[in-house]
Amino acid sequence: MKILVISHMYPSELNVTSGIFVHEQVKSIVSQGHEVKVISPIPWAPFPLNKLNEKWDQYSKIPRKSKIDGIEVFYTRYLNFPKSYLLEYYGDFFYLGMKKVIADLYQTFPFEIIHAHVALPDGAAGVKLKEKYHVPLVITIHGQDLQHTIYRNQKCKAKIAETFEKADKIILVSSKLKRIADQEIGYANKSVVIHNGINLEKITSTRLKIKKLKANERMILSVSNLYPSKGIDYNLYAVSKLKNKYPNLKYYIVGGGPERDRLERLAKDLQIEEQVKFLGRLPHEKALEYMQQCEIFSLPSWKEGFGIAYIEAMAFGKPVIGVHGEGIEDVIQQGKSGMLVKPKDVDSLVAALDELLSSPTKREEIGQNAKKIVYDQLTWQENVKQTIDLYKAVIHHGKG
Repeated sequence: MKILVISHMYPSELNVTSGIFVHEQVKSIVSQGHEVKVISPIPWAPFPLNKLNEKWDQYSKIPRKSKIDGIEVFYTRYLNFPKSYLLEYYGDFFYLGMKKVIADLYQTFPFEIIHAHVALPDGAAGVKLKEKYHVPLVITIHGQDLQHTIYRNQKCKAKIAETFEKADKIILVSSKLKRIADQEIGYANKSVVIHNGINLEKITSTRLKIKKLKANERMILSVSNLYPSKGIDYNLYAVSKLKNKYPNLKYYIVGGGPERDRLERLAKDLQIEEQVKFLGRLPHEKALEYMQQCEIFSLPSWKEGFGIAYIEAMAFGKPVIGVHGEGIEDVIQQGKSGMLVKPKDVDSLVAALDELLSSPTKREEIGQNAKKIVYDQLTWQENVKQTIDLYKAVIHHGKG
């Protein structure tokens, strides 16, 4: 099967970890004997835009074409505005930037199906390609469309609804997202939940190269972008409440983002600078080393489509803490394979952390149950098996 993947989140020389989950899925599809080419739209940054700041300068240096793990990736350019102004038209901008590249590509790679990641803009561009090449379109929703974009303005919501209507199938990575999609957009009959997975090889091959913890240190870890919705501040409040009971407690924060300065100030105000370590953005392999070393993984994120970091930690046999009603609820059975706390609730989080910190037996039991769930159900092999079956059904239906 020849598959065209569209994802503006794909890794590049500018950000090697961006959209790594899309790349892992693509690699797994290729390992099953299928052919994949990737189109990854990036902002157009000609002179003098590339002199405005470092980010735009880096965009201008991304090559037009690259190979990542043997997979051919075409970095097409699109017109981009500050703060995603006119986002409802970005599908058109994506399409204009990629149509020539795809016309040339189609001569030697007549793709049978298009798989776009996110509805707006990628899926909206996919609709135009579907209509031009008369091939089916599958779209995966990871969270942004239904947790942010539909609330941006009415035009964005209408564009997402139109994209759902014209797609052949919609994959949602959690039951939470399907609930929102069914309520806000509709087309429940064409949407299906397929959880993202992880690459177990990366888990089993992880070897500690980072400095080991001191013998008596106890590490709580979070790995995420530092946005308000990730709930890192609630972890900080919880640590401040637990530090006297557990004097060797340490909280390591992996990730960067706009909240970092505020969070560092908060740690200082709470007088827990000694307990908290901001590690910044790290390569994926390095983040996994911290997961391997931690005692508890806590990410009380209250706006989470699914959250691969949770299942990576679970694969190491670590008890994880997530939030009720979020995507990760699909795979956490309360108190058995993880802990779920109330959103934006420090007391609930303190209680969960305290329970895990005070009981090695409970930690071990939850961690092992979590590991089994990941190994049995949440690998890319399992995800791709379901995805390929869906592709075949969609192609067959189109021919029928």
